[in-house]
Amino acid sequence: MATTTYSDLAVKLLRDAAGFFRNVGEQNEALSEQMGDNADVYEQVADLLEQDPAGTLELEEEAGVSEGESSAIITET
Repeated sequence: MATTTYSDLAVKLLRDAAGFFRNVGEQNEALSEQMGDNADVYEQVADLLEQDPAGTLELEEEAGVSEGESSAIITET
């Protein structure tokens, strides 16, 4: 039986999700830009995880986001 690490699995899932977003954007012109942006973020997180699986990020709360919503700006530390 083949084995993999949790981080390798997460990288694969993130890259697959990025591909999904790109496919949706290709199928729906109205969503193309938003789906491309989503795909880019998933790829960036996959890259970070691949480069440093135990790395940390500093999260800065985004101005204008209501309490309870989960929007943040990610900055590498």
